[in-house]
Amino acid sequence: MRKTALVSLVAALPLLATLPAQAATYKIDPAHTFATFEIDHFGASVNRGRFDKKSGTVEFDKAAKKGKVTLEIDATSINSGTPDFDKHLKTADFFNVEKHPTIRFVSDKFVYDGDKLKEVTGKLTLLGQTHPITFKANQFTCYPNPMVKTEACGGDFVAEIDRTQWGMNWGVNMGMPKKVRIIAQIEAFKQ
Repeated sequence: MRKTALVSLVAALPLLATLPAQAATYKIDPAHTFATFEIDHFGASVNRGRFDKKSGTVEFDKAAKKGKVTLEIDATSINSGTPDFDKHLKTADFFNVEKHPTIRFVSDKFVYDGDKLKEVTGKLTLLGQTHPITFKANQFTCYPNPMVKTEACGGDFVAEIDRTQWGMNWGVNMGMPKKVRIIAQIEAFKQ
């Protein structure tokens, strides 16, 4: 009986290899995930800020080179390191957190160059408007995380947007740039 079962299992292995791979679900680790932005300040310096509260999930199928991302950012958690600047950033001049407390990025397209993740394209919802955005991958990998005893996937991504496309126009008439650089460092744990 055991020999028959073993022969059946060995015979079934080629069939199992042809089954489609399943996407795994990963939960964003807020301690290793950061959403930051940079904007030129009249050519003299660069204003930087980050959002301290974020959550989301990633569905990733390594074999098929496909994935989905949903990232939600609490706009009220903005932190530039300067409390007075944070207050201004929260007003209707910029993020209007009273009316739009959540920023959202959703993607269902991972673009590869061979085995290397090149970019993640999706839609960014900011100030109640949704527009396409592409994040270029500076790096991306998956590894067995010894601390949480599961696989972790993560990377460093960069995009540049024209903030006025989302209606964030304050300061443009004074010479402040429209272009904003967004840096997203993401790490997520397999569930």
